[in-house]
Amino acid sequence: MKKIDELGAGVAVIIFNDENQVLLQKRTDVGLWGIPSGHIEIGETVSEAAIREVKEEANLDIRIKKLIGIYSDPSSQVFEYPNGQVVHFITTCFLAEITGGDLKCNSNESLDIKFFDQQNLPQDLLKMHPRWLEDALCDQELAFIR
Repeated sequence: MKKIDELGAGVAVIIFNDENQVLLQKRTDVGLWGIPSGHIEIGETVSEAAIREVKEEANLDIRIKKLIGIYSDPSSQVFEYPNGQVVHFITTCFLAEITGGDLKCNSNESLDIKFFDQQNLPQDLLKMHPRWLEDALCDQELAFIR
């Protein structure tokens, strides 16, 4: 395993539209598609961070529906940024619904943002995100701990 520089607290938010398509953003930092996600800021809760990140990245207001899972396995949660920094994220992933706003690329962190059919996801998807999506689609009440 690579030397890890930092441990980070993150959030991810899975959002489906009325056609059951999933919202993905193309990130500027690595040029890959992924579920809207980001860092928890000092002084905010995980749900506040999730709501803020979606507003910043997609211009959407959301309501958290449920906790999908907490992800900490280094095999999927260690992320290397283009500048060489390696971060081990502990990510809280939520399922949310849209309550307002108009979808638009609203951040310098996103190259693009749009909904995709679940059977037609982009090939250049961040490595940990298919697991999060699979868990969101699983008909299980309890949250996953992975």
